[in-house]
Amino acid sequence: MNLILLGPPGAGKGTQAKIIEQERGLVQLSTGDMLRAAVAAGTEIGKKAKAVMEAGELVSDDIVIGIISDRIDEPDVQGGFILDGFPRTVAQAEALDKLLAEKGKKLDLVIEMKVEDEPLIKRITGRFTCAKCGEGYHDEFKKPAVEGVCDKCGGTEFKRRADDNEETVRSRLEAYHAQTAPLVDYYAGKGILKSVDGMAPIDEVTNQIRAVLDSV
Repeated sequence: MNLILLGPPGAGKGTQAKIIEQERGLVQLSTGDMLRAAVAAGTEIGKKAKAVMEAGELVSDDIVIGIISDRIDEPDVQGGFILDGFPRTVAQAEALDKLLAEKGKKLDLVIEMKVEDEPLIKRITGRFTCAKCGEGYHDEFKKPAVEGVCDKCGGTEFKRRADDNEETVRSRLEAYHAQTAPLVDYYAGKGILKSVDGMAPIDEVTNQIRAVLDSV
């Protein structure tokens, strides 16, 4: 099965993709990770991406599609994949459809994680991680059992992402609504879109996604 998780930054796509990966044996494909891996491996397309990134420019759709193309040819992806963070525009979605058709593959499902802006901003701006093991926490929803001490590894140093501030989050959400939200209609038109309540607790979102996957 090949699927896309759709939703704004902070909707929990990465968290749910990891759970699906563990439970269903699908491979999570994050465009950021794939770009870094291609650059590190020095592949043909990786060299192109590196030159663009070093010039401080955004990597073109053609390069991203090329990287996805190389990756989905690899043996571990033959059982199916979860795309996280791509496509972001209708043009990218059309390019992805064309690529998959050329390889005799198709998208089986697009799961939209529906979230509301204001609660989402609160969710994102309050998150922080243990600097030692990477365990995630939140100012309001998931505090360490002992203040200042990581539950998992006992570390006492925590960090926040520099872009997890309200101003940046709002501009990322604006970009999402302008560029990516039209994908909801695009995939609904193809009859492969299902929606879940992304504002529900993580376990509940997981159960909603399981139900959708079982129904396909």
